Amino acid sequence: MPREPGLRLDTGYTAGDTVGVHYDPMLAKVIAHAPTRTEAVRHLARALERARVHGPATNREFLVRSLRHPDFAAARLDTGFYDRHLDTLTRPRGDLGLAALAAALADGAARRTRGAGPGPARFGAWRNLPSQPQTKRYRSEPDGAAAEAAYRTTRTGPVPAGGAAGVRVIAARPGRVTLETGGVTRHYTVTTHQDRVYVDTATGSFTLTALPRFTDPAERTGPGSLLAPMPGTVVRLADGLAPGSAVEAGQPLIWLEAMKMEHRILAPASGTLTALHTAPATRSWSAPCWPSSPHPQPRRRTYEHRPGDRRAQGPARRGGRPRQTLRPRLPERPRARGRSPP
Repeated sequence: MPREPGLRLDTGYTAGDTVGVHYDPMLAKVIAHAPTRTEAVRHLARALERARVHGPATNREFLVRSLRHPDFAAARLDTGFYDRHLDTLTRPRGDLGLAALAAALADGAARRTRGAGPGPARFGAWRNLPSQPQTKRYRSEPDGAAAEAAYRTTRTGPVPAGGAAGVRVIAARPGRVTLETGGVTRHYTVTTHQDRVYVDTATGSFTLTALPRFTDPAERTGPGSLLAPMPGTVVRLADGLAPGSAVEAGQPLIWLEAMKMEHRILAPASGTLTALHTAPATRSWSAPCWPSSPHPQPRRRTYEHRPGDRRAQGPARRGGRPRQTLRPRLPERPRARGRSPP
């Protein structure tokens, strides 16, 4: 948050604090002072627009759009303001593809900086076929939209490829990327924390999750799975809800208490409940609640792993640990009499 005259920030949180689910989730209060209401509204909107809150999802952009709305600026307000303008105030802003490209370029620049010394890190994402672009995949949070960024490294610097082929890279440094598209120069501030990437621009902010090149099957969420939309406590289940129950689209299944309110979790589609991983008084941290199966289960297969079979070991992972490949166990064929096995 910028420190400026006429701007006051009241907060009890600092970096590293945990926002709990048992109390009011308000992180801070921002108060702007000015000679007139119009100036105070503009000052507050600029301050919130430049504020950086990384980690929990917030309503910062929603507040900025509310302050910049013409009806709010003109004080044409009543209790139906948000009912009339909710679609406009919650419409996505900015280009997710450009945000992903900025995240990929900043990550590449950071890797080159870290790899300036000796050691294996200096090679980064080196490949034997330079004509192929570097490709990185991201998932936008919390909507889950997918984005892919591709670029080639040339003597003059990175050149976007794929859907961003018309974008020109003006500068790409760790934490700061400048792009030009359609004659407009855009600046991106990129902050990385573990696998989360926060991209802040003048038109909005994006929270991205960097996806691994090879996904771990154990971390995949099965088709039809439903996740808790926010941290909270399960206070009630629908009557008769149990594995094998038939559910209809839009049917309330779970009641979740969060942020001093009770939220109903609805079935997104009709199907059959195959597993239930929660119960009343269970605290949820956006973990899988229940997978539903709208289609018959696929045929089961049995797998075995033979440690002595070199063919069952795939390419090595980082750290020197081999990736183990499981093969389907085939039924044994009956042997013909009088013949030895091959």
